[in-house]
Amino acid sequence: MAHEHKLEIFRGLWKFKSNTQKIWGVLAFLCVITAIEVVLGIIKPEFLLKNDNAFLGLKLLNWIFIILTLVKAYYIAWDFMHLRDEKTSLRRAIVWTPIFLVAYLVLILLLEADYIYEVFRDGFVTWNF
Repeated sequence: MAHEHKLEIFRGLWKFKSNTQKIWGVLAFLCVITAIEVVLGIIKPEFLLKNDNAFLGLKLLNWIFIILTLVKAYYIAWDFMHLRDEKTSLRRAIVWTPIFLVAYLVLILLLEADYIYEVFRDGFVTWNF
């Protein structure tokens, strides 16, 4: 018995008549996001690179790249890997586990980086790089 896949994206805002059309629609969406990333990478608007526009130590351009990459990863997993058609518990296990692991690893990296910064700033070792 064949399983029917849902033929819409963006929570039903964009509907398709067949799986082939849906694949092309998602591909077009991912291409638009990639084109935006490439254009921003080439142009590098000056107001996005200012240090006074930084958020959590990163410039706004970097945050835009991170957010657009996460959106692309979401749609690749959601539509091409058919996560949308799975049970809620499996979707949560697949999505929440990496989110908590990445958050934990970022916390560890930030704590270690702060420790190393304090050692080099206050310790006997000097900055040699």
